[in-house]
Amino acid sequence: MSAEFDTMSALDLRRRIGAREISPVDLTRRALEKAQATQGTLNAFFLLMEDEAMAAARVAEDAVMKGAPLGLLHGLPFSAKDLMAVKGQRYASGSRTMADNVAQVDAPAVERAKAAGGILIGKTTTSEFGCKPVGDSPLTGITRHPWNLDKTPGGSSAGAAASVAAGITPFALGTDGGGSVRIPCAFTGLAGIKGHFGRVPVWPTSATPTLAHVGPIARSMEDAALLFSAIAGPDRRDPFGVAGPVPDVMGATKASVAGMRVAYSPTLGYARPAPEVVAITDRAAKTFEALGCEVDLVESVFDTDPADLWTAEFYAGVGIRLRAFMENQRDLLDPAVAEVLAPALAQEMRSYYASVFERYALREKLRTFFERYDILISPVLPVTSLDAGKNIPDSLPDRNLVSWVFYTYPFNLTGQPAGAVCAGIADDGMPVGLQIVARAYCEEDVVRAACAYARTQPAGYNVRPFNA
Repeated sequence: MSAEFDTMSALDLRRRIGAREISPVDLTRRALEKAQATQGTLNAFFLLMEDEAMAAARVAEDAVMKGAPLGLLHGLPFSAKDLMAVKGQRYASGSRTMADNVAQVDAPAVERAKAAGGILIGKTTTSEFGCKPVGDSPLTGITRHPWNLDKTPGGSSAGAAASVAAGITPFALGTDGGGSVRIPCAFTGLAGIKGHFGRVPVWPTSATPTLAHVGPIARSMEDAALLFSAIAGPDRRDPFGVAGPVPDVMGATKASVAGMRVAYSPTLGYARPAPEVVAITDRAAKTFEALGCEVDLVESVFDTDPADLWTAEFYAGVGIRLRAFMENQRDLLDPAVAEVLAPALAQEMRSYYASVFERYALREKLRTFFERYDILISPVLPVTSLDAGKNIPDSLPDRNLVSWVFYTYPFNLTGQPAGAVCAGIADDGMPVGLQIVARAYCEEDVVRAACAYARTQPAGYNVRPFNA
């Protein structure tokens, strides 16, 4: 099969599958072959499911040839991050402590994507329990960036982003507890959606159940919206599930943004971005003005950096899951992860619950903020991609394992929908991400704004072929 399919959109592939111009069997075989061929360079996959994928592809092809009704994702290869359960497959969460764990069920998003005709080819790499925004773990080693193998694709959905950016699958399922869909999208030039908290069900219960989201990573926001449409909606197994209809994100991909009220914040009030990142997102803000939006520069969205609130919640949850190993087999853990889990586990109850109520106050502050605006735009990250194997940028040595990302974790605390799209390319040749945050439950506004912005950019500005 031609390499042109490596950069073709999921929507185009789906149309051509339905027209019998592309074979699901050939498409799946190419995805598996490219995954295997690049594993030595990218290291994007924790495991591949060749037999299962090819069997599903043959069923999908048979349905096409018989003229049967086709699902939303019919015949399209995808992957799932190793923080998600896939029935009968290893479910290690990127950790040596769980290396032999096997899932007994499919996570709802996996189940739904397969039911919509998607072909699951394997599970992608993650940092240990999603604890780092870069792409390595003691279990799977270093995952690398398809644009530059010396760089990280970001994390914790590292393999998901690397595989999509490399053209292995048109989209992937990632998770986002503090930015883990948006961060690798920013580093690799991709598009992703973190729906409103509970919009996409999370089950089995996450180690960080009040912060965790599942979302799509794709080469375009249109493709991300397609996958989001297939996986969103309530599930009784997730007690936080959002009831009611899912917004029409596919309709939003073509909608105008004229008249939208946009807040643009280069720092959210506390971040320290590189000047070039600010210059690129400044241009993005001006683009929204040219599209007919009312754009206000808002220097401070938050009174203080909520990093400590996020840390108290996220690392306490992971720490409880790994407490026995922290106390008895700490050498099995990523040293950087163990270092941040220790103080989280040592929190006193009164201190922890003080942070819980501060989080509720933060959520109310953002609710009132969005009475004035439809969306908030900002950088996704303060820098372009780090060198592979590094945890913290050299320019931000005073920040911890996650607090250096600045922009993403606040919206896991508030639960609002947020997305990422490529804002442009920096002088080092690496992408810069634009974050779009919307009111509660308004994923369609994230998609509408992201697609409108992307339409103003040169064709293929965020995509590069990868054959290493």
